[in-house]
Amino acid sequence: MSILIKRVRLNGETKDIFIEGNRIKEIGDLPDLKADEEITGEGKAAVPSFINGHTHAAMTLLRGYADDMPLKEWLETKIWVVEAHMTEEDVYWGTKLACLEMIKAGTTFFNDMYWHWRGTARAVQEMGIRGAISAVFIDLFDTKKTREQIALNEKLYAGREAFGSRVVFTLGPHAIYTVSEEALRWCAAFAQAKGLLVHFHLAETEEEVNRCLEAHGVRPVRYLEQIGFLGPHLIACHCVWLDEDDMDILKAHGVRVVHNPTSNMKLTVGGVFPYPQLRGRGVITALGTDGCASNNNLDMLEAAKLASLLQKFHTGDPVVMPAREALEMITVEGARAFGLESGLIEAGMWADIALVDLDTPQLTPHFHLASDLIYAANGSCVDTLICDGRILMRGRRVEGEEEIMAKAREKAFALVKRAAG
Repeated sequence: MSILIKRVRLNGETKDIFIEGNRIKEIGDLPDLKADEEITGEGKAAVPSFINGHTHAAMTLLRGYADDMPLKEWLETKIWVVEAHMTEEDVYWGTKLACLEMIKAGTTFFNDMYWHWRGTARAVQEMGIRGAISAVFIDLFDTKKTREQIALNEKLYAGREAFGSRVVFTLGPHAIYTVSEEALRWCAAFAQAKGLLVHFHLAETEEEVNRCLEAHGVRPVRYLEQIGFLGPHLIACHCVWLDEDDMDILKAHGVRVVHNPTSNMKLTVGGVFPYPQLRGRGVITALGTDGCASNNNLDMLEAAKLASLLQKFHTGDPVVMPAREALEMITVEGARAFGLESGLIEAGMWADIALVDLDTPQLTPHFHLASDLIYAANGSCVDTLICDGRILMRGRRVEGEEEIMAKAREKAFALVKRAAG
C-alpha cells in the first residue's frame, strides 16, 4: 500500500509526501510519482499526529456521569462503584469510542491503564491506531490479590502478540497507595526482564505524599528509588507534588513524566506540575488527557493549550512553555517518552501524519502554525489522519463512527443502571 500526499504545507514549504507501507519513503517535489492512494494537500498543513501520554480510555462511558466532586468522594462513591460492574464488552465499546474521538482530533497513540485488557486491545486493533495498554494492577496490600494480579499480567503478556504490532503490552501498577511493595518490586523486575514500560500514577496529591511520609519516612519518589522501582522504563503520570530532590532522582534514573493539566485542575489536586524545573533538568516530558470522567475529552490540542496557559499563569512568566514547546510535547517529546518512531515528518519515520485544514476561521490569517494550533485551534481542525500507513480519517469521516457512538451510548446507560442495582 502506498499513499501520496500532494502539495501540502510542511514546515512552511509546499511538498509532496510519499508513503510506502507504514513508513514515510520520500519528501520533496514528486510530480511524476504514482501511488495507490492520492490525497490533495491544497489548503492543508502536515503535522506529526499527536501522542496522548495518559488515559483510561474506556472511561468515555462515564463522561459527565459524576462531575464537580472532591477526588476521594468521586472515586469511592461514583467511579469505583460503577467500574466494579464493567464487562469486557463495556470496555471494548468505551475504548472504540475513545479511539474514534482521538482519531477525530489527530491522535494516533495513547498510553492506557484500565480494566479488561483484552477489550481495550481489541478496540485498538480494530480502530487502526496505536496503544500502549496496561491492565490496572491493584492488590490493596493483599497477598492473595498480589499473586492473582501477577498471574493475570503474565498471562496477558504471553498472549499479547495476537493483537498485532500496534498494541504494546505494558504494566500498570496504579499507585503507591493501592499497590504493595512486593507487587511494585515484581513489576520493576518483570519490566526490566521483558523490556516493558510501566505506567504509574505518582505524586498526584499532597495526601499521597503525606501518607508515604507516615508509612515509610520518605517521600514517594525516594521510596520508589529505595525499592528499585525507578528507571527509564517508568512512565510517571501527574508528578505534581515533587520537590527539588524528587526531580533530581527522577532525572538520575531516566524516568519519563506525563503532565495532565486538565484533570489536575478539574480535580483540584492542589499544586501545579513543575514544568520549568523538570525541563531545566532535561527530564523527558509528555502530555496526557487522563480519562474522560476527569477531563472530559481526549483532545490533545486543548490539553497543550491548557498546559501552556497554566504554566504562564502559575509562574507569572509569559514565555514559559511557548507554543512550539507545547506542540513538541504532544509530538516529538511524546514519541521520545514512549520510544516511538514518530513525532517528526521525515523519511524513514512511521507514517503517522495529521493533515490540518488551514481554511478554517481559527487558523486565519495564519502567521505561525504552532501558535495557531496551540492557542487558537482544537482537534476539529484535523481533516485527515494517517496511522501506520493507513488512512483512518478523510474529510473528517471515520468508517463506522455512527455505530460506535450508538453502541457506546447504549453500553453507558446500561452500565450505570446495572451499578445502581
